[in-house]
Formats: sequence, structure tokens, C-alpha cells
Amino acid sequence: MRRLWHIAAVAVWVILASTVLAGVTLAQTTAEEIDYEAWATVAERAEGAIEAGRASNEAFESLRSEVVVWRERFLRGQDLNAERITTLSSQIEALGPAPGEGETEAQEIADRRAELAEQLAGAQAPAVSAEEAYSRADGLAREIDAIIRDRQADALVQLGPTPLNPANWTDAWEDIKRAFRVIYTEAADSWASPIRRDALQDALPRVLLFAVAALILLLRGGELVRRAQAATAEQIPARAARLARILWGMIEALAPILGIYLAVIALNATGLLGFRGVALANALPLFGLFLFVAYWLGNRLFTTARYISIAPDRAASLRRSATLLGLLYGLTAIIGALSQFDDFAPATLAVLYFPFGLLAGLSLIRLGRLLVHVTRTEPIDETAVFGGRWLGFAGRLTVLLAVAGMVLLAVGYLEAGLFLLLPTIGTLALIGLLFVLIDLTREVYELAVGDTEEGASAALIPTLLSLLIILASLPFFALVWGARVADLTELWARFREGFTIGDARISPQIFLTFVLVFVALYIATRIIQGALRTNVLPKTSMDPGGQTAVVSGVGYIGIFLAALIAITTAGIDLSSLALVAGALSVGIGFGLQNIVQNFVSGIILLIERPVAEGDWIEVGGHTGIVKKISVRSTLIETFDRVDVIVPNGDFIAGAVKNWTRTNNIGRIIVVVGVAYGNDTRRITQILEEIAAEHPLVTVDPEPGVDFLGFGADSLDFRIRAVLSDVNYSLSVKNEIHHRIAERFAEEGIEIPFAQRDLWLRNPETLRQVAAPPAEPRPGKMVEELDPDLIADGDTEAEGDT
Repeated sequence: MRRLWHIAAVAVWVILASTVLAGVTLAQTTAEEIDYEAWATVAERAEGAIEAGRASNEAFESLRSEVVVWRERFLRGQDLNAERITTLSSQIEALGPAPGEGETEAQEIADRRAELAEQLAGAQAPAVSAEEAYSRADGLAREIDAIIRDRQADALVQLGPTPLNPANWTDAWEDIKRAFRVIYTEAADSWASPIRRDALQDALPRVLLFAVAALILLLRGGELVRRAQAATAEQIPARAARLARILWGMIEALAPILGIYLAVIALNATGLLGFRGVALANALPLFGLFLFVAYWLGNRLFTTARYISIAPDRAASLRRSATLLGLLYGLTAIIGALSQFDDFAPATLAVLYFPFGLLAGLSLIRLGRLLVHVTRTEPIDETAVFGGRWLGFAGRLTVLLAVAGMVLLAVGYLEAGLFLLLPTIGTLALIGLLFVLIDLTREVYELAVGDTEEGASAALIPTLLSLLIILASLPFFALVWGARVADLTELWARFREGFTIGDARISPQIFLTFVLVFVALYIATRIIQGALRTNVLPKTSMDPGGQTAVVSGVGYIGIFLAALIAITTAGIDLSSLALVAGALSVGIGFGLQNIVQNFVSGIILLIERPVAEGDWIEVGGHTGIVKKISVRSTLIETFDRVDVIVPNGDFIAGAVKNWTRTNNIGRIIVVVGVAYGNDTRRITQILEEIAAEHPLVTVDPEPGVDFLGFGADSLDFRIRAVLSDVNYSLSVKNEIHHRIAERFAEEGIEIPFAQRDLWLRNPETLRQVAAPPAEPRPGKMVEELDPDLIADGDTEAEGDT
């Protein structure tokens, strides 16, 4: 765990350093002069393209990128001369308010005010110009985005030729043959060129090197990786074995991808490929990436029961479906590369994409039905990564999207069909990759801290890291479902701009600076508190309650100063928020008045210290020992071992009885009664002896005995004894009661108990009116009086009758 804290500390310092460097870079950038003439040229070109509306999406994207770069400059330019503007504004405020109508001021002050106002206007001019240019650039970027989105929406609902029409098959076949014929012709022309052959001869060693490496990785790469895994298996600890298997599996999947990439380098190094051949070759690594990543994900997800527990035959079917989907996804990338240079007709594109779309849809349906079937027939562990309910929902949704995509492709809605099929495949792959990464994170945490699998799953750090991974994956899901990179960069730009409250702008950089400075100072405050608590204050004569008050006070002051310094360092101007804060404080004051009252009362308790930790107190009907005093409340542990949280306001507004505030001396009262007829002075002497003989009863003042008076049943006496430690009052009372019983038994003194005599007047009258018992009715009980008992004339009973 200590290593994790070291890593976290290094990460915090890296972020701090990057923030400082970013601030320095930003300061240097904002000091640049902005060429508004060059911007005017770019803006006019963008406005012309938008008005014409004939540029391609690629041209609009390039133009938008250029506009966005200017927009970033203008955003930074809005902070030009900020410090100078603040200084000039302060100087003008120092001169006092400007004279009203009909009023005058000293000529020297008036001249100085006019001079400062002129300087302020000049300092504000660059920021005003940057703000106006920023608005123009932002508007142009929005207009370009609207045009591209409208085109994408129109393409989704555009009905093209159906691939089911046999008349389109011949034209499509001719277009495909022409495309590959052009690729062959380009290569043949290059080979026929002596210059190209000489260049190939010079590059032949490099071509052979890359070609041999590519063949080794493609043909024997997986076997070599497995041999390396087996050779290092014995050297890996048992708890790191599963993590090692995941990493070796990733390396095994990357080996053929690297082989394809090296093969493409070798092909390009020959110089024989034309433009179309280079485009086709450059699409091959992407094809390999989709294929082998899908193969690795299928083996990872559908082999072990860690993710989903299914029968081996169904797991093999799911793995084959995943691999086939990766293959089809890669083939669509190759078709897209071909269509970049060959202007294929819509019918050709429909015919080309339909077989792959049909196979992809069928594979998705098969995959979805298998997932649904697994949830119905196989025992699914709901606590696994893929729970049964989630698995069934994903399977049904996959089938639905696959069927809809195939239908749209068959009808002729090419873009709409591909929009459903390809993103569905990409989404399933991303979800699978996401869970593998989360599992990998838990494995790394388990290995780093030496925790068990159950402990790592329930720990906070892996959960937070998993949440960060999920959040980081959201842009990739957006890209899969058709979002443009420009859309994501636009969101990021808006995020970097922050938001404005009044005249104060809160940006991520400002917020990050505030958080880092506050956290650093908060940690320093805690370190100082720890040093005071453990090293400094124990060496003083201050009592524990005072030490706690000092430590708490240092903490509150440190937190306040940390917030104040963090706000100042981040450059947050709170003066513009004064009105808003004042209005909010009124509402918060009414809504949180009890909390504020308790908070202020807690501060008073820490300063005046009428109650300290360890005191025996009575407050609000609760009696116990004070365990902790916080700002809002005080924790009391009663003698029943029950924790009672008492608001601090009760200590200030109500009466508090503190038994041990200044010292532990306290008095106890013991009341006892004796039967009538005993010698009262002898009783007093015996009780004084009993109280004086207890070791906790003080000699000065000595214990006293009072003859309280004549009770209804006894002569009442009271023992008054002061104890050196009142915390033992219950045990002292218990011992005194025992001694009283023992001494009274030895002295023959009777302790009376309550008696009552019951007299019956005219019992013979009751005997005469006694009637024979009546028949008892259902549900009632009749009690018959005994005449002999009534004839006795009186009865005597103990207690109440």
C-alpha cells in the first residue's frame, strides 16, 4: 500500500509541474501578437465556402481545423494585459467616484483620471478585438459543423440502388476488375521504369529485412510468444500468473499485427505501388488489427468462466463468431480504402458492401441468439462481469440491430444499414475490451498491494480506476457511432473554455490549480496537526482537552488559509461574485441556521472549553463521558455504552452539569430508614463510622449524617460523603449499602418495610347478603367468597391489597 501512495505522490507532483508549465506556455502564447489581416483572409475564405456549400466534407473539415486554431489564439488573446487592466482599474478606484452632474473635482485629479481612463481603454483594446474575432471564428466553426451534420443526416435517409437487383451485379464486377487492373497497371509501369528498378535494387536489403521479419511474425509469431511464455512461467509468482497470461495473450495478438505492418513497410519500400496500391496496402494493418484483436477478445472472453460461464461447444461458437466479425469489419476498411481513389457508382458500393453486411448481420444474429440462449439454459453467475440480465439484453439488442441493418442494406439504404451494423460490431468489441482492461486493472492492484481477488474487487482504488477507464472510453463509443473527431475536439474546447459567473471565468486549468494548491496545503495542515498532537503538545503542561482544542483550531485555521491561498493562486476574482454570494448567504442563513448555530457553538466550546474530552457531564437528559468534540456536535458515551450525538447548541443554550470539569472530587448521598424505637443517636454514630471507613471518602471535609425526620414507615437518615474521585460514586454507594446491611444486622437494628392493615366493618352484614352463586355465563368468571374467611373480621396483608 505504501508503494501506491508513493506512486500517487509522484503523479500529483507531475500534474503540478505540468500545470505550471502549461501556465508558462499559456502566458507566452498570450503575449504573442495576433495577425488579424491573416485571420481576415481565412475568415473570408471560410465564409465563401459556407455560402457556396459545394466543398466536400474533407475540405470543410480542413477549413474548420484552420478556423479552430485561430479561435484558440483569440481565446488566449482575451487575457492580454489582464494584470495591467487590474492595476489601472485599481488606480482609478483610488481616485474616488467620478463627480456627478454639476459637481467638480480638483484639476490635478481630473487630469489624472482622464489619463488613466485613456490608458485603460488602450489596454482593453487587444482583449476586445480578440473577443470579437473569437465570436466570428466560433460562429464559422458552428456553421461548418451544421453543414456536415446535415449532409450526414441526408446520407442516412437517402435511398440508393438495391443490391438485390441483378442488373447492378455486372456493373459492380466491372468496377472492381477495373480498380484492381489499375493497381496492377501502376505496379507494372513502375517495374518498367529503370529509375524505379534502380531504386528497388538500392532498397532491396531493407525490403528483404522487413519481409523476412514480417513472415516470421505472421507464420511463427504466435508460437514464439507461447514458447517465451512457457519459458518464463516458472519464474513468475503464483499470484501474478493470471496477469502474466493476460499480457502474453496481448503480445500474441500483437505479433501478427506487427507482421502485417512490417510487410506493408516492405511493399512501400519497393516503390512499385501506385497511389491506389499504396492506399490498399496502408489499409492492411487496420484489417489485421480488427481481425486479430477480435480473435484475442473472443478467446479471452469466451474461454474462462471469469467473464461468462457457458458450455465449451457454445463458447467455441462464440469465439468463431467474434473472429468472423473482426474479419468482416476489416474487409469494410479495405473497401473504403479502394473507394477513396475509384469513384465507384452507388450501385457498385451497394453490391460491394451487401455481402459483407449480410455476413456481419448473420454473425451478429448468431452471436446475439447464443447470448440469449446462454441466459435461458446455462447457470449464469449474476455476480460475474457479464450478469445474466445484462447478457440477455445485449443479445436481444444485437439481434434487433442486425436484422434492421440487413433489411436496410437490402432495400437500398446503404449508409443507414452500415450505420447500424458496423457500430454494433465496434460497440461489442469496445465493451469486451473494456471489461478486459478493468480486469487487468484489478490484477495489477492485487499484485501491487498483495490483496486477494475478493479484496481487490471490493477495494476503492480499483473501483475508481475502473470508473476512469469507463469515462475514458466514452469518446471511443462516440466515434464508433458516427461522431466526428471535430465534435470531440469541440467538446474539449468548450470544456477548456470553462464557464463564466459574473465577470469571473472558471476554466479547467484554474480549477485544477485551485484543487492542487488546496490539497497540498491541506496535507501540510494535517502534517502540522500530527506533529502538534504527537511531538509538541504532549511535552507541555497543557491538559488533554486543551491539546485537542489547539489541534482542532490549527486544523480549522489551516483549512481556511488553504482555501484562501488556493483561490488567490488560481486567480479567481471573487469581487464579481459578492452580490451573488450575499444573496445566497441570506437563503443559506435561513435554511442552515441550526447548523451555523451549532458550528459557532462548537468554536465557543473549543475556545472557552467548559467541556473537555473525558469529562463526566449531564446535558439534555443524557449522562455520560465526553468522547469527542467536533465543530457541529459532541459525542457522549453513556454508562450503557451507547453513543449519543448532542448538537453543540445545546451546550450553549441549555444547562450542563459537569462532574469533573475542575477536579474529580464530588459528593454522594445515601438515604436509609430504620424502624421506630431505635436510638437515633446510635444510628447516626454507626452511619458516620460506615462512611468514614471507606478509603475514597475524604477526611476534609469529613462525612456527615443527617436525621431527616419521621417518615410514614421509618426514621429517615441521610449520609453525605465527599469522594476523592467521583467517577467511582456507584461502586462507593454499593459498598456503603452492603456495610449498612451488615452493621445493622450485627447491632440488631431493623430496617422496616411498608405494611398495610385492612379492616372490614360489619362482616356479619356481608355474610347475610351473600347470595348463592349464580350460573356463570359464557365468557365471565365468578369468584365465591368464603363465609369463614369473612367471619374472621379482619385480614392482614403485606403491601397493597
